[in-house]
Amino acid sequence: MALLTDLYQVTMAYGYWRAGRHRVPAAAELFFRRCPFRGAFALGAGLAEGLRFLRAFRFSAADIAYLRSVLPSTTEEDFFEYLATVDASEVTISSVPEGSVVFSRVPLLQVKGPLLVVQLLETTLLCLVSYASLVATNAARFRLLAGPATKLMEMGLRRAQGPDGGLSASKYSYIGGFDCTSNVLAGKLYGIPVQGTVAHSFIMSFTSLAEVEPRVLTPLAGGEPVDLPSLAESWLPQVCELLQVSPDKVNRGELAAFVSYAISFPRNFQGLLDTYCVMSFQVPWFETISIAVSNDISEQSLEDFIRERSEINVIGIGTNLVTCPLQPSLGCIYKLVKVNGFPCLKLTEDEEKMTIPGTKTVYRLYDADGHPFMDLMALEEEPSPSAGQELTVHVLGRSGEASKVTPATVETLHRTYFRDGQVCEELPSLPEVRSYAQAALGQLSPAHRRLHEPEPYPVAITEKLHLLFGELRQASL
Repeated sequence: MALLTDLYQVTMAYGYWRAGRHRVPAAAELFFRRCPFRGAFALGAGLAEGLRFLRAFRFSAADIAYLRSVLPSTTEEDFFEYLATVDASEVTISSVPEGSVVFSRVPLLQVKGPLLVVQLLETTLLCLVSYASLVATNAARFRLLAGPATKLMEMGLRRAQGPDGGLSASKYSYIGGFDCTSNVLAGKLYGIPVQGTVAHSFIMSFTSLAEVEPRVLTPLAGGEPVDLPSLAESWLPQVCELLQVSPDKVNRGELAAFVSYAISFPRNFQGLLDTYCVMSFQVPWFETISIAVSNDISEQSLEDFIRERSEINVIGIGTNLVTCPLQPSLGCIYKLVKVNGFPCLKLTEDEEKMTIPGTKTVYRLYDADGHPFMDLMALEEEPSPSAGQELTVHVLGRSGEASKVTPATVETLHRTYFRDGQVCEELPSLPEVRSYAQAALGQLSPAHRRLHEPEPYPVAITEKLHLLFGELRQASL
């Protein structure tokens, strides 16, 4: 996968090599500038895939041959020979645990290593983390809307951006809080529970109850086999009376399809409500059967279901989950923060696009109720803050004087996951990541967790980092 990158990463690598700077120590950070979907948080995901990529990162002979064919003819042969030796054995990766709640401008990943290698990793790491985090966040929003009791099923494979997008969506929507997927391959590869309903094609294939074969079903409690089509026909007048529908309007083909499906799956029957308007029916025995809905479910339509208190047990969501139409990209970026021992920053007139210089430690500050109320970035060499300590901080995006805060609890966000070419911390299973994500979401205060017009979550820097930021800005003018 070393070639899964942009060409300019390779040309810059050649520039570093040609200038003799390829082995200069460097550090970069991967983060996003704004929380997605106009919310106050995101879920960090894609770490395990990123680590898998790093372990295998190297250029094969075929890769080198291809690069020879696309780079300018003036590229020196010694560069290709050097590329053949490049791997990630000198790279160190620190990250928030997969499934963590993350906020704008706080690094998801911190990458250290030789400048040439740090540069070459940029595009692939962005690709592996950005979509994963976006889909996990989108799924988390649907989970927060649906509440803990409703089963959510991801069913977006046919709408996804290709096979890779479909598999990624299944995996990361599960992390975000979905219960199962319709994607059979995702179930096999990742151990995600698989579930399905029934499509229009099956319903449309029947025209009458006479087509139902076999017809009989043995009761679960025992006894004589029952002719299910005849039983359904005998109950039809009572059901129509309850629903205030004329028996003449009942489509016998549709009834036959559901009866046939129930005979095929007597203990796993799933009634699917798709394009039919049945939400207004107040039927007592709806509470005893599982009812699934689909048909282009969005956040808005899910809110409508909740408002109407519909008797829905399972919600299947596809297009509006996997394609993230409200925001198709998280907009992650990857910027150098230190080169050859010197902090560096991107200087621009747009203050939001300025980077925070230097290698940093990030702390999450909690209040007495156990809710996180601020993320604090400090230079690596600064002492760690402690619980009960009054801290002087500068909140990003707020002009004016410094603020004082006193956390009840302090948590260091990042852990070192990759060093010396190997994963150096045991990775949790996918269900464990899912549980971790749901617990992290549960810790958020309601003001930060709400989906509409949430209170912005403050991210701050220490006094020392603020001074360094100012000095570098002044020196660059």
